[in-house]
Amino acid sequence: MEDKMVLVTMTGPDQAGIISAVAGCIAEAGARIRDIEQSVAHTMVSLSVLIDLPDGMRDQKPLLKELLFRAKELGLDLDFEPVDPESYRLREPGCMYVLTMLGSEVNAEVLTRIGATLAAAQVNIQRINKLTRGQLRCVELVINVPPSLDIKELTSELLNAGVGLGIDIALQKENLHRRAKRLVVLDMDSTLIQVEVIDELARLAGIGEQVADITHRAMNGELDFQQALRERVGLLKGLSSEALEEVYRALPFTPGAKNLIRVLRQLGFKTAVISGGFSFFTDRLKEELGLDYAYANDLAIENGQVTGEVRGTIVDGQRKAELLEEIARREGIALSQVIAIGDGANDLPMIGKAGLGVAFNAKARVREQAQYRINQPSLDSILYLLGIAEWEMAELEA
Repeated sequence: MEDKMVLVTMTGPDQAGIISAVAGCIAEAGARIRDIEQSVAHTMVSLSVLIDLPDGMRDQKPLLKELLFRAKELGLDLDFEPVDPESYRLREPGCMYVLTMLGSEVNAEVLTRIGATLAAAQVNIQRINKLTRGQLRCVELVINVPPSLDIKELTSELLNAGVGLGIDIALQKENLHRRAKRLVVLDMDSTLIQVEVIDELARLAGIGEQVADITHRAMNGELDFQQALRERVGLLKGLSSEALEEVYRALPFTPGAKNLIRVLRQLGFKTAVISGGFSFFTDRLKEELGLDYAYANDLAIENGQVTGEVRGTIVDGQRKAELLEEIARREGIALSQVIAIGDGANDLPMIGKAGLGVAFNAKARVREQAQYRINQPSLDSILYLLGIAEWEMAELEA
């Protein structure tokens, strides 16, 4: 025979012993398995085996006949087709990426639209994984991108499609760095917690609306952060230190925040909070959550009252990026292994430094500039970008 390779596909009810039976036939025939892949959906299995036939095997019929017999015994349907070795080698190169789709539901409309976008770009889907139980809320596609394709253009098309479909989309290079993250750095206000601490303090001081307006414009990048911080802190002059304790006791954690930290710590991650807020709060969060690092501004307090000043270097956007690099260097961790999560314009520098920089429920400008953006209610949805499934999170929690 001319063909030296044959692709055998078996489908039917899943059961024990399928691989053993198929591999046994191939071994007895003196053939070699070049490639193999199996997937199970509910109770149905699909097994594909690419068989490399030795030069001395002139007739493939006995092997195929034996495989067909075994398939019938197992209640499986069998199909086969010859494969040109040259065409197989041509499919091996390429750039592997992981496309993560996340939302309240990844439905048929989503798969249709995203599948069509990939097909138009001549991108092949190699594997499909679900990362959630029951209803499809997160689906991961492993795709083979032609080397000549403009990945930025493809990413832009996918993100635009995601906006229209109401889902989040992330496209990451599938390599060792994606699977070997070791440090996560989080912003505090409106990321790790659901409020802006300085706005809560201003509310107790009776100047809530005035300060909240400045905060909003600063986080959206409309104001210089340092200037905006000094202005707001000046307005807090005379506030009792007891107000800080009151605000801390009432801090609402972002849903999933504690679970995210717990899972990452169990996986051996180093964890840090770097905030443009105040160390009074980050120090306490560090202790409560078991974080490794905490950095923020030092709010001056004398005689039990806020003086209206900030001591030392202000933690603005540039300083956040510097601190991220400092922690990574101290821990011997490459920047490609760092995750940075934030929501404001002052988080953009550290988001840009990290291997995985995520804008989480972020301001408009931040969403536009960040490479990855997640608009989900739960902070631990970040774990899906690392390929961690819902049931794996539950195992760690248990």
